Amino acid sequence: MTAKPETGPWIRRYRPAPNARARLLCLPHAGGSAPFYLPFARSIGPDVEVLAVQYPGRHDRDDEPGVDSIHGLADALLAEVLPYGDRPLAIFGHSLGAMIAFELALRLEEKGATPLVVFVSGRRAPSRRRADDRAVHLSDEEVLIAELRALSGTDARVFENKELLRMALPAIRNDYKAAETYRYVPGPRLAAPVRGYVGDDDPKATLDEVRSWSEHTDGGFEMSTYPGGHFYLSDQMQVVAAAVRGQIAEVLANATR
Repeated sequence: MTAKPETGPWIRRYRPAPNARARLLCLPHAGGSAPFYLPFARSIGPDVEVLAVQYPGRHDRDDEPGVDSIHGLADALLAEVLPYGDRPLAIFGHSLGAMIAFELALRLEEKGATPLVVFVSGRRAPSRRRADDRAVHLSDEEVLIAELRALSGTDARVFENKELLRMALPAIRNDYKAAETYRYVPGPRLAAPVRGYVGDDDPKATLDEVRSWSEHTDGGFEMSTYPGGHFYLSDQMQVVAAAVRGQIAEVLANATR
């Protein structure tokens, strides 16, 4: 297969790296967008080309209806991602993005395109549910805004600008619906290795819940923890990029032995 020479609505190549040994597809969190990973693309270096996903319903795709299910997003992304498989492709997803990464990886493996490695960040394993999970997407705006404030993942300037907040809430609610209505259906385990990343004070994913990702892969599992909460990644972007780069290089080296 030959990679697409240009970006489309779903995939953004902020720093094309024609000589990269591998590609890394990055999937944003609920309410997030492709530019969240721009610092990641700058930090990870020329050996790995970052592809950042832009979900519909936000930024330059705000005139498109959002996709409000994990399975729907994974299905839509499959055709977009397959053309980039001319080089080893790793996947990195944070929070909502981790669940999409998992379902997308399953679909890629069904097509015979096993990812090099799947990085799941800030998200408990698909099989781990909580009895006290709330349906935030069904709540009023005040509850939704309080949830965003509590997780500290939204720029404070958004809360100060009512017009900007009004424009952002539909995409955020859509993404919360996708995350909260997702139900894991037991099936094949991933052949790809999985690497779990989590903040040591994340209210959305305990260390034990993240360790359970080991139950979803036959390719081996490792976990790394970082200081911070659910959005530890915002403060640790360069450190995490270096770790991801190193783990991709390690998997590539093992694959050639």
